[in-house]
Amino acid sequence: MPEIEIELICVDRPVLAANKPGGLLTEAPLGIASLVSDVKAYLKRIHDKPGNVYLGIPHRLDRPVSGVILFATNSKGAARLSEEFEQRRVIKSYQVCVEGAVEPGEGQWVDWLLKREGTAHVDVVPAGTAKAKEARLSYRVVKVDDGMSLLDINLETGRMHQIRVQCAARGHAVIGDVQYGSTRDLIGPVSDDPRDRPIALHANAIQFRHPVRYDTVTVEAPLPAYWPLPIA
Repeated sequence: MPEIEIELICVDRPVLAANKPGGLLTEAPLGIASLVSDVKAYLKRIHDKPGNVYLGIPHRLDRPVSGVILFATNSKGAARLSEEFEQRRVIKSYQVCVEGAVEPGEGQWVDWLLKREGTAHVDVVPAGTAKAKEARLSYRVVKVDDGMSLLDINLETGRMHQIRVQCAARGHAVIGDVQYGSTRDLIGPVSDDPRDRPIALHANAIQFRHPVRYDTVTVEAPLPAYWPLPIA
């Protein structure tokens, strides 16, 4: 059996965390590549299990987004981690490279987002629009260079495509995110299928309460090497 190419960044039973590559689905039906299938294959191999293995999935990342994803290797751990997410006690930090110079250098963005019916697309709409959900994030500009800005972002809500949509709504589309108007390519893994191509949005850190010890744990994932604006 070939080696499973996954980057594990935390193994602390029952918690397991991986650094998801951009362009890879978090979860997919059998026969379609995904991080979940890779992690399950890895667990089966290291534990020499011939049958199915349990893997709890308390959260996900969009297909083109890279970074930290938490899993649980038993149902009790999965339930406790899911509760952490549902009660918004998990702190999720992101780094994003966008088009243009973002001003001011730090602040908060608040919008109302609405998913287009029957599509995987989200729009910014006026407050009070039926079925729209409030989206809040705080940001800080880390670096500006070559017509791009590197931002640190802390999510205060977790809406579909939230960071991508809120950046694009201000004229600062995420590099490589053609779905939301990016005009600049991200030089990353090559693929003929645009759905497999990453964008410059990375879940760089996640802080949560350990489901067994109850202490605070922070897991970090390094930026992909192909990013246009490194931190250094």
